[in-house]
Amino acid sequence: MEDVQLNRWELSEVAVAVVTEAAQRVAARRAEVFGANAFDGADGARPEGVTTKSTPTDPVTVVDTETERFVRERLAELRPDDTVLGEEFGGDPGESGAVRWIVDPIDGTVNFLYGVPAYAVSLGAQVDGVSVAGAVADVVHGTVYAAVRDGGAREISPDGTVRELSANPITDPALALVATGFGYARERREKQGRVLAQLLPAVRDVRRIGSAALDLCMVAAGRADAHYEHGLSPWDWAAGALIAQEAGAVVIVPAADSSSADGALTLAAAPGIAEALIELLRSAGGLEAL
Repeated sequence: MEDVQLNRWELSEVAVAVVTEAAQRVAARRAEVFGANAFDGADGARPEGVTTKSTPTDPVTVVDTETERFVRERLAELRPDDTVLGEEFGGDPGESGAVRWIVDPIDGTVNFLYGVPAYAVSLGAQVDGVSVAGAVADVVHGTVYAAVRDGGAREISPDGTVRELSANPITDPALALVATGFGYARERREKQGRVLAQLLPAVRDVRRIGSAALDLCMVAAGRADAHYEHGLSPWDWAAGALIAQEAGAVVIVPAADSSSADGALTLAAAPGIAEALIELLRSAGGLEAL
């Protein structure tokens, strides 16, 4: 772990470089694969190049799989001794103590499919299940968010300008803008809806952007005061949660070996409202797995 800690800035540089390249490819490929409208097919239900995973509403596109292959190839060139866990192709066998990269080739695939401008490439570096570096690229806007454990979080604009990130100094949960997301299975969505119904009257408002990685970065950048969601997989939060934490947010993440099926809570909240928000979620049953 000590050697990895000494190289954590190198890991961050690798993460930034790879997600930047991957995001550019994703942006170009969307136009090539789907054109202006992904739903120009005969029935508009499943465009060419799209399959489904956990439910019929959980899509994966050819660009998801292409992008993960690209990320794996770049990591093999830059960090040949490391292992990879990806959303589309699973995990490589590896030894404890080695660096493991956690990749989500497109976080927000439904947005990507519909042309909603909120989807990202996420890449985190973990050692023994703990994120030590990571980056998230906002594909449409060209912004990259990055963090190093104990080294802070930053936002890199398309022109190269770097801004240090800090969670909002909010202290009143009634004024909090809270981001959230929902699972694909009907049973989980029903439970999530009940939690949200109890939380909504107690906060300023709620946003559902459709990309957990971007939501977590929004907390880091002060564009949201909190994000919570149940049933995220490691690739959804490995980079974004670290970015939020290094920006000063209070963060709760599932176990490193968890899966979406476990339904565990992921939370990032500005420090001044974290305790109150946790209590609001507790009273709504939102601290439990859903």
